[in-house]
Amino acid sequence: MTVAALFVETNGVYFGLPNVDPWDKQRDARTYRGPHRVIAHPPCERWGRYWGGAPWQTERKTKGDDSGCFAAALAAVREFGGVLEHPEASHAWEAFDLIAPPRCGGWVVADWHGGWSCCIEQGQYGHPARKATWLYAHGIDLPSLRWGHAPGAFNLLDEGYHSKVERARKIKTGICQRLSARQCAATPIEFRDLLISMVSEPDDYDATDDFARSIEEAYRVIRERKANGGKGWGGWE
Repeated sequence: MTVAALFVETNGVYFGLPNVDPWDKQRDARTYRGPHRVIAHPPCERWGRYWGGAPWQTERKTKGDDSGCFAAALAAVREFGGVLEHPEASHAWEAFDLIAPPRCGGWVVADWHGGWSCCIEQGQYGHPARKATWLYAHGIDLPSLRWGHAPGAFNLLDEGYHSKVERARKIKTGICQRLSARQCAATPIEFRDLLISMVSEPDDYDATDDFARSIEEAYRVIRERKANGGKGWGGWE
């Protein structure tokens, strides 16, 4: 089965593979119209913890200003089936009214469209950092993954902005070793293969049954959240 890999790095880990159709920046994955299931890695710069840019920048960025990439990725996953990957705590989940999954792992209902979300650490699949990640899946069978914290010691993601003095001090004292932005963004081979396997299963997915289960789980999650003093979802009371 051929799968489409959307918003991927040119000549990156999805290139040169049989049965994988990679869509990089030049091909513009926002224009993808099927027919294959998709693996989507929409850009996260404007959705992450530092969506506004560096502290010293006088012109602040706009949260969610990704030229429609996340919206296109989400639409493609919903229409053709597949999985979307974004950093843990991505603001895109709230912006698109998706339910955030628990950090401890496990698939939970994500929306009223039959979608599901989970949180995993890419450190479980070969990344040098823990790199907590949210997945959104639709139209595919949901596998049991390696939930929870990855065992062992890991490097820290270079998520913040640090002076040369701070970086040198931390390296010299052995407090931590930080990864470059390129290292942070890299998709481990084992994680790539996991995502490909998720969308390459035989096409016997029962959408009606999965949608019914997702609605039941949605009501359960909302009732539990409201019982704990939280808000409803999309105006539902």
